Amino acid sequence: MKLDIPQLVADQHTFFASGISKPVCQRIKQLKRLKSALLQHEPQILDALHADLHKPSFEGYTSELLLVIKEINYMLKNIHCFATSHRVKTPWFYKPASSYIRSEPHGVVLIIAPWNYPLQLSLLPLIGALAAGNCAIIKPSEHAPHTARIITKIINNIFDPAYIAIVQGGIEETQILLQQKFDYIFFTGSTRVGKIIMQAATEHLTPLTLELGGKCPSIVHKDAQLDCAAKRIAWGKFLNAGQSCVAPDYVLVHNSQKQALIHKIQQYITQFFSNRPEASRDYARIIDERHFDRLTQLLTQGNIIIGGIHNRTDLYIAPTLLDNVSLDDMLMQEEIFGPILPIITYETLDEALEIISDKPSPITTYVFTQNKAIQKKCIKTVHAGSICINDTILQAATSYLPFGGVGMSGFGRYHGKASFDTFSYKKTLFNKSCWFDHNLRYPPYGRLQKFIQKFLSWWNSK
Repeated sequence: MKLDIPQLVADQHTFFASGISKPVCQRIKQLKRLKSALLQHEPQILDALHADLHKPSFEGYTSELLLVIKEINYMLKNIHCFATSHRVKTPWFYKPASSYIRSEPHGVVLIIAPWNYPLQLSLLPLIGALAAGNCAIIKPSEHAPHTARIITKIINNIFDPAYIAIVQGGIEETQILLQQKFDYIFFTGSTRVGKIIMQAATEHLTPLTLELGGKCPSIVHKDAQLDCAAKRIAWGKFLNAGQSCVAPDYVLVHNSQKQALIHKIQQYITQFFSNRPEASRDYARIIDERHFDRLTQLLTQGNIIIGGIHNRTDLYIAPTLLDNVSLDDMLMQEEIFGPILPIITYETLDEALEIISDKPSPITTYVFTQNKAIQKKCIKTVHAGSICINDTILQAATSYLPFGGVGMSGFGRYHGKASFDTFSYKKTLFNKSCWFDHNLRYPPYGRLQKFIQKFLSWWNSK
């Protein structure tokens, strides 16, 4: 039987209006239920991730399930503080009065998740939505069907669909969802689809968060610790077969270090995945044939230094390094989102920074250098959602740092407190006593006007 999406959204609006989702004790209870269900279904979750992406069990656990559990723990520890009204200063001439700021849930939210981290990127936003007191509908990606099914099973077993629900399906179901009135939309995916989501949101003036990605550069300066840089770039790039929005998309290396860096990255590819990555249990696969075909077309640009081997039947593309890539190639115009890493040299840091600034702002930028002045210059100059010094990926895997893009890589933040803030709005409270009421603000103003203007002018100049 086909799901009645308009009725589901209407039921959620009714549920939210009842106030059941708002008490903090209710939010805590539901977060604990979600955590318990996830731990109970751990083997099935890891099997589903492997079935969809050939994701190694360790990667599935550390980059997906563990991050979700840690986020729930963080919310449980801090939710009382986040949900408490905070008193702020009241101007003395308004007194006797008091002023407060209170976090309130938006209402019914829509979460549209991608396929590359299908568990994490479905449930991390949900945790923020739950903690803030919302109802939510999750639209998992149809390209990761095994994970979508296990998420649906978990959610349906513990939540009333009028509170938290799953809508499976493809483009048709997404279009129907976007025609409904939501109070907030959270989307993770490509810039192209993000534009469609944003256009649909404007129909109802719905606020939204877009997590999009982009071409994340890695600068390897001449004073970088090359062994460290190579190891961490290789790990960050080929994690999940390069299908991460924060994966290093291309490397800008000082020309004096190019050959040494390539040699060390090759060493770590072999160390991580052996001489035959296609046989490694620790190397993922491309999600489907469409993305595989797109990536293999990119392999025709530049010269293959390492890798390049691919097998469409197995959706396998070897960890690949490319040389002699032109900045005008398609490879450098769109996010690669796969295990292909162009190596580009530069002579001066300004040259590298100019290459980055000529492209849309990325969600993150990686800088490998021991020079504090170089680090500060990159932090000051590069327009990106985040800067990570001497490492990759980890800045996106903590509840203590807000995560998100800027410009074409998206807007809005989540993770930890940023998730709570994203899925709530700030209600201001002003409470004025009636026991004293001076007449200076009431007409007729008469001769008091000049006195008040002079007094306020003097006060504002202090």
